[in-house]
Amino acid sequence: MAFSLIVVTTSTCCLIIIFLYFMLINKRAKAQNLPPGPPKLPLIGNIHQLAGLLPHRAFRDLARKHGPIMHVQLGSISAVIISSPRLAKEVLKTHDVALADRPKTFGSELVLYGTTDVALSPYGDYWRQMKRICSLELLSAKRVQSYAMIREHELDGFMEFLRLSSGKPINIHKTITKLINNVVCIASFGKNCKQQHALLEFLDEFARVNSGFYLADLFPDFKFLYVVSGLRSKMMKLHKTIDKIFDDILEEHTGKRRDGEAGEEDLLEVLLKIKEEGGLEFPITNNNIKAIFVDIFGGGTDTSSITIEWAMTEMIRHPSVMEKVQHEVREAFQGKRKIRELDIQSLSYLHCVIKETLRLHPPIPMLLPRVCREQCKIGGYDIPIKMKVMINAWACSTDPEFWEDPDSFRPERFETTSVDFKGTHYQYIPFGSGRRMCPGITFGLASIELFLAQMLYNFDWKLADGSNPLDIDMMEGEGVFAAKKVHLHLIPTPYAPDN
Repeated sequence: MAFSLIVVTTSTCCLIIIFLYFMLINKRAKAQNLPPGPPKLPLIGNIHQLAGLLPHRAFRDLARKHGPIMHVQLGSISAVIISSPRLAKEVLKTHDVALADRPKTFGSELVLYGTTDVALSPYGDYWRQMKRICSLELLSAKRVQSYAMIREHELDGFMEFLRLSSGKPINIHKTITKLINNVVCIASFGKNCKQQHALLEFLDEFARVNSGFYLADLFPDFKFLYVVSGLRSKMMKLHKTIDKIFDDILEEHTGKRRDGEAGEEDLLEVLLKIKEEGGLEFPITNNNIKAIFVDIFGGGTDTSSITIEWAMTEMIRHPSVMEKVQHEVREAFQGKRKIRELDIQSLSYLHCVIKETLRLHPPIPMLLPRVCREQCKIGGYDIPIKMKVMINAWACSTDPEFWEDPDSFRPERFETTSVDFKGTHYQYIPFGSGRRMCPGITFGLASIELFLAQMLYNFDWKLADGSNPLDIDMMEGEGVFAAKKVHLHLIPTPYAPDN
């Protein structure tokens, strides 16, 4: 009886404290000219309006009712949601510096070694240094091109796998993810990386756990929620896992260097040389290197495999598109068994298919959040310091003001427009824009273009279960990356030109 009374009393006190906390938040909010938004409930704010829905879809629906700039309360997190290209331009260009910071989460702090990576690192001199290293040393066009032989060699093995699988259903997501992970692993650490499978498992789990909408992350001031929700133990386990993987890789790499077996210059070798040469404003450590590689594997594997799976899905659903792109590829390379990277620049319609796939299915539909570091105005409304700002890239790329028939898959729209994804057209920002734009675009596109060209050139494709293509489940799964919830299974049949 006494124990029950203690529990009830403690729970009541906690509720009172939380209620007073939110009364203070609401009082502060009313003193500022914040954007309008949907009605908020006590304590939880607008969390109930996201329940059971994917954030980018829920926010687009709310934006249609409450406007392209909305203030929402996600637990104790105050956020502004941007859903229009014009307002996205204000965030990503006009006020890029003022809104260049990143929010901190328990997961990113732990797994990314104090957020010393590039994607989620706080804006400042350290971030500028590491962004420069990534852009000039790791992911430059010249560096990406130097790994063409790796991509082509791994693709040869994949083509052989497809020939042996002729007439059998294959999981497109699973096989493509493994293929791209092979490429990223070899480019990063050299051949025969023993930790490759473990890295794949880690990235898959990290993307699910670090989605940004865990209850504990929405009430960061109440630390006990990290414990009772199990998030702390999950993140601790993930951190120990990735730390052990990278320690093993570093030890193996150091042994090869010591024995003169380092071989070709992979990305790890580049970073180790930069570390040893010194002369940096912020000397980099092994932990900083580990954090960078979490970015490289997350961005380099998931975004490419997701785009290829969505492209194949849309082509299966639109046979005329499949026929047109295969005709282009087969006409251009008739008689060749292999397509080189330099050959695919002429495939204009294939590029249109990829662009349209990225428009309808951006790998990260809600761009990584920003945090206001200098008070500014967006759309005439106040954005106070520490306010979280989130851009719905998917809403921008399906905005009917900028796109005709926006929800339809029509690659032809890119045959007559100069709109591209390089960050200057805000109705089309699958990789973001401004200072925090993804630096790995060239690396990712190289794999997407080459792999799709070979798959379409060498094989015909059909659904594994013989169902109507229009009945394919088109919903995305949960997490930061918008992969298909139900993965695509297709049967490859080798293309026989004589027939």
